[in-house]
Amino acid sequence: MKPLLRVENLVTAIGSARVVDGVSFHVAAGETYALLGESGCGKSMTALSLMRLLPDGGRIVSGAVQLGETDVLGLPEREMRRVRGGQMAMVFQEPMLALNPVIKVGGQIDEALALHQGLAGQAARDAARALLDAVGVPDAARRLDTYPFELSGGLRQRMMIAMALAGEPELLIADEPTTALDVTIQAQVLDVLRRLRTERRMGMLLITHDLGVVAENADRVGVMYAGELVEEGARDTFFAAPQHPYSRMLFEALPRPGDSGRLTTIAGQVPRLDGQLRGCRFAPRCPFAIARCRTESPGWQDRDGQRVRCHLAGSLPATSVRERVAHLVAEHVSQPLLQVEGLKVHFPIRRGFIQRTVGHVHAVDDVSLAIEAGRTLALVGESGCGKTTVGKALLRLIEPTAGTILLGGETITAKNAPTLRRQAQMVFQDPFSSLNPRMRVADILLEGMDALGVGAAGTRRDAIARLLRQVGLPDDAGDRYPHAFSGGQRQRIAIARALAVSPRLVICDEPTSALDVSVQAQILNLLKDLQAELGLAYLFITHNLAVVEYLAHDVAVMYLGRIVEQGPAAEVLRAPRHPYTQALVSAVPRIEPQIGQSIIRLAGDQPSPLNPPNGCHFHPRCPQAGAVCRQTYPGQTDLGGGHWVRCHWVAGQV
Repeated sequence: MKPLLRVENLVTAIGSARVVDGVSFHVAAGETYALLGESGCGKSMTALSLMRLLPDGGRIVSGAVQLGETDVLGLPEREMRRVRGGQMAMVFQEPMLALNPVIKVGGQIDEALALHQGLAGQAARDAARALLDAVGVPDAARRLDTYPFELSGGLRQRMMIAMALAGEPELLIADEPTTALDVTIQAQVLDVLRRLRTERRMGMLLITHDLGVVAENADRVGVMYAGELVEEGARDTFFAAPQHPYSRMLFEALPRPGDSGRLTTIAGQVPRLDGQLRGCRFAPRCPFAIARCRTESPGWQDRDGQRVRCHLAGSLPATSVRERVAHLVAEHVSQPLLQVEGLKVHFPIRRGFIQRTVGHVHAVDDVSLAIEAGRTLALVGESGCGKTTVGKALLRLIEPTAGTILLGGETITAKNAPTLRRQAQMVFQDPFSSLNPRMRVADILLEGMDALGVGAAGTRRDAIARLLRQVGLPDDAGDRYPHAFSGGQRQRIAIARALAVSPRLVICDEPTSALDVSVQAQILNLLKDLQAELGLAYLFITHNLAVVEYLAHDVAVMYLGRIVEQGPAAEVLRAPRHPYTQALVSAVPRIEPQIGQSIIRLAGDQPSPLNPPNGCHFHPRCPQAGAVCRQTYPGQTDLGGGHWVRCHWVAGQV
């Protein structure tokens, strides 16, 4: 049977972003096709492309849309007005925005009836009342004389459906028709759509992110990710055995009765579509991804009546995604998100009239480290050891003297630093100094989004409102200035500003040092929750080892510009091996006295990075120092399990 709607290789762009990229599907008469996926995947833009109602700057680049015998993309705008509502109609996500607030409901339905059926006067009013009866609006005659704001959300949605049906369309597009409704009203609206589809033999394109809605209403399902369809099949087959890793992770993110464990989250964000995308678009977030996934875009494969775009289709392990993610974390097999090799930052000292360089401050001297997505590396040490300089050099807020920095596998250079800065953001130690006192909070958050082009301009305010709620700030926070908040609230604003551009790495520079203990607990809980929810990686710069114990997975101990010990946080803090680390751990204030443990007092102060000591930099203060410590800087001694130390004494050479 010939499909009612056929879409072939549809490509839609907004500016340089291909928001719909090569999408193909079909819908038969009397069938419901569900388009499923996260926000930002291109579902609504696909629907708007079919209706040719794209926002400013949007254009259909290529492809074909056939509705019955009509070539939709080949029609002039005059003819397209007849198709909209007459052959193809749309129910929008937010009826209050789609309905005219200053025209009574009856007048808006009459307008559609006049355009598509040529009805006017009493005939139009009778037809409008019949439409309201058909969609289950009680007391339909009276409701025709009401304004949209006088109606509940469920009634407004029914009015939208009635207007869409006024032209007796062959295809109805329902874009998230129940998102803002409570469950009882949602059930009523879905019942109306199912009944009308059956009675009128309409085709229906149902756009949603709700798997429950899909299960109860769809005949076939298409899963969309980053502008592409990645899986398609019959509803029963799809729900029995989803084939794409993205589909499986959507299922496991769904709360189920009796499931008290943590839900599976999909780390990271839907990628930006205005850059060069290589390989599978889901690969950066996929726990099953292999090297091929990152370089080669997968084609379609047929698997038991389903179509799927995945190199691993049919060979995915039987274990759940949740078990797979846990296994990857436990085995540390994921690729590092951030990899730093041989980082050096030397500041020149200039004197005299011509500012001749007479020496260098070795603030950071040959630092190497790596952080995986979803993990926290704590960088600890005394003030002046170079911790903050490392953080700023990673973002090229300070230009490194030497070394390589890779973020997501791409080398950060001076040329591409602004582009990659969206992936890494910084939360500074003093939020009041880092927030512009003359800007409202909403404008502070908008500044980064505007500068880096994050999200559509019309949706940024809504995104900011959600972000402020996410970090636990009141609804009116966006309209206030930084001075109106407490220290803990200002730090939440600083965290929200960092998250506004959807980074993968957040560098936290002493974010709790100025906070009292109760507020510190709130910020630490917030950081941990955000990491679990968004899959963020943290470089946590601090001198507070008690904080490290709670938050960090790994710890690197820094002394005079160099890392002297690194490993899993629990192991380093429980059994430190470097004398400097032992002194730091012994000095941590504790409520319960540690039996048999005394504080190790270090002699003197940290030497100047302008003139570091020969040999091991720590030897002037080290109780274990020997002759070799004064002559040679120690190499790396591997202690197993990712734990290593630079110390002659540990290596048995003292």
